[in-house]
Amino acid sequence: MFDGDAPAPIAAKATFPHEAVEAPPGGYIRVGEASLAPGAARGAIVVPDVVVRWELTYAGRAEVFRHLPYDFLYRAPLPRTKLLSPYPDARLSGSVTVNDDTFVLDEWPGMIGHNWGTEHAERWIWLHANDFRGADGYFDAGLGRIKLGPLTTPWIGNAMVRLDGVSHRLGGLERIRSTVVKESSTACKFELRGVDVRVRGRVSAEARNFVGWVYADPVGPEHNTVNCSIADLELTVERKGEPPRTLACRGAAAYELGMRETDHGIALQPFPDG
Repeated sequence: MFDGDAPAPIAAKATFPHEAVEAPPGGYIRVGEASLAPGAARGAIVVPDVVVRWELTYAGRAEVFRHLPYDFLYRAPLPRTKLLSPYPDARLSGSVTVNDDTFVLDEWPGMIGHNWGTEHAERWIWLHANDFRGADGYFDAGLGRIKLGPLTTPWIGNAMVRLDGVSHRLGGLERIRSTVVKESSTACKFELRGVDVRVRGRVSAEARNFVGWVYADPVGPEHNTVNCSIADLELTVERKGEPPRTLACRGAAAYELGMRETDHGIALQPFPDG
């Protein structure tokens, strides 16, 4: 749980054997007590010092966003990580209980994402926001640097910005040269281009608002991953024939960075991965 008034996030993780994972009839997935189905999410995590329970309904307000631009890429061996957002702009209602505190949600902005694969990117970034002041829409981006033998690619970005009822795809292999990323563990400046659109942005948060995890990799050394879901994000959207538009999301954007380095200054959670 991310709370800007707290010294640090509250984090918990439960690991289950593969027998506890299934795709139930009429649902997406069930893992232990947790299940995700169309329009409903419920479950619990109980670990020493932390008990989390949730009972939520949700509704999507935008079509599925497939980060990879071609269907065959979801079947191809590369990229080894597949990413899509079934509900990139959702509204959630219900309750979440963390230890002794219960929070009631009513049309809370959120999203549901999905990623899978056989190997993490060498380096990756995930960005998301759908609670912009004075504007309706969302921004969702997955960026990665992929290791190919001894070489590592430049940043490859695949993103969507939806504004004024119109969706604009950004990035892609054909726009590697125009993709600009300057990242650190607590902030990132970026530029992504699409057809007749350019998006420049910056996301940041205080270090105390990040949570750190170890991500194992089947074929090599582990990654350190840092995530904050209460970051500040500002976008400047330039569309052909229209004046630039600035979008601001305060304390409600997501920023995640996966990396090899361990000197990033974010404390890691005591939960092994494997």
